[in-house]
Amino acid sequence: MSYRITVAYGDGIGPEIMEVVLNILEKSGWNFQKDIIELGEKIYKQGHLSGIKAEDRNLIRKNKIFLKAPITTPQGTGFKSLNVKIRKSLGLFANIRPIRSLYPFIDTKFPNMDVVVIRENEEDLYAGIEHRQTPEVFQCLKLISVPGCEKIIRYAFEYAQNMGRKKVTCMVKDNIMKLTDGTFKKMFEDISKEYPQIEKNHWIIDIGMAKFATNPEDFDIILLPNLYGDILSDVSSQLAGSVGIGGSSNIGETHAMFEAIHGSAPRRAGQNLANPSGLLNAATLMLSHIGEQELSEKIQNAWLKTIEEGIHTYDIYKKSLSKQKVSTSDFGKAVIENLGAEPKKITPTFASKKNKKISIHLSYKSLSFQKRVLEGVDIFIFENNRDPLLLAKKLKHIIQELDWNLLYITNRGIKVYPDPLPETFCTDHWRCRFLFTSENCQPSHIINLLEKINLGKLEVIKTENLYSFNGKTAYSQIT
Repeated sequence: MSYRITVAYGDGIGPEIMEVVLNILEKSGWNFQKDIIELGEKIYKQGHLSGIKAEDRNLIRKNKIFLKAPITTPQGTGFKSLNVKIRKSLGLFANIRPIRSLYPFIDTKFPNMDVVVIRENEEDLYAGIEHRQTPEVFQCLKLISVPGCEKIIRYAFEYAQNMGRKKVTCMVKDNIMKLTDGTFKKMFEDISKEYPQIEKNHWIIDIGMAKFATNPEDFDIILLPNLYGDILSDVSSQLAGSVGIGGSSNIGETHAMFEAIHGSAPRRAGQNLANPSGLLNAATLMLSHIGEQELSEKIQNAWLKTIEEGIHTYDIYKKSLSKQKVSTSDFGKAVIENLGAEPKKITPTFASKKNKKISIHLSYKSLSFQKRVLEGVDIFIFENNRDPLLLAKKLKHIIQELDWNLLYITNRGIKVYPDPLPETFCTDHWRCRFLFTSENCQPSHIINLLEKINLGKLEVIKTENLYSFNGKTAYSQIT
């Protein structure tokens, strides 16, 4: 069977490692055709703010399978991450990163480490919605949805079931972010009951990551929201020996993208030094995904035999363990020479399973039937004066004839009215919580309140409506 895939050579070390990987795929006997596209830094500089041309985006959509080398996302500028854009626009909700130790052939302190990091891929802080609201304060929105949680949680348990994994560990920060991370945790608890044969547990992300960094052998599958998953997967790869060996798959209902977990490493570009293993392992995940299991294992075995023989690139080379330090291209040649051979001491894990396609059917029906009641509004105000009591006095004067009660004022999430502490440092960004004192609060009441505040010469920079759902408060409390 012939396949047609989309290929992007990327930035930095991308072209070097992609050339090696494609050569290995061709020499393995895989029958495929490739459509090559350009994206990333070069396209940004041509004035395409998305980092990709429309015709190339359509090629990705048409071919459905996308093998991508690392690309450079400009830092600290207005350009959005193209990686994030592709994942979200194609519905690639699941990011899967298998990571294991290859000790003693790659140096690591954790010889028995064998984990799969499953990361939610579309939501969380990676929505990329940011604003500068005042001269001193910037905001980034964290978005978590019920269907987004359900998709990735179900995928994690289905993956565990499919791949013979025994345990799924969820890591979030629900003790602080009680609504967003709290929703993820609650749905994990609910959905896990449908998979009684799989052990499940939960860690708060900070102590969980500390536990993982010291005892990664205790973990099997780790399930995380987007940002935490991005961080933990790099940490886990480094613990296993090198970020340079980790590959990942980005899976959606109809499309999939495969990439190394590392970045474009521009400092190493053009030196023929980079380790192509991460992108090569991504390619074996791609082959497994499309049902080419034997080819996936053939390449995986050749790569493992090369590692076992001590033929290593600079990043994993260690004099006491390695036999030969080789270039990017020579490493690729060594893998090709080993095609058809098997390692003597290492056996593939994730590639050797029969990877059945995982389909996710959402069972959480629309929640629109829940009774939603508007109770008040948080109004964010820009005010240079650092005195919360003075601001409260102005606001109470403004609302004295309205059915509104100024309940609290906070600054960076800390209550500063009533009863401010003189030690609390305040910026120019104030959250003022108003609750409606009569029945049936309507949006028109909030509009009227905003008009009065505007007439009072105070600058509103943002509002957040306060709702209850089925009688339960659905906004963070102020204490």
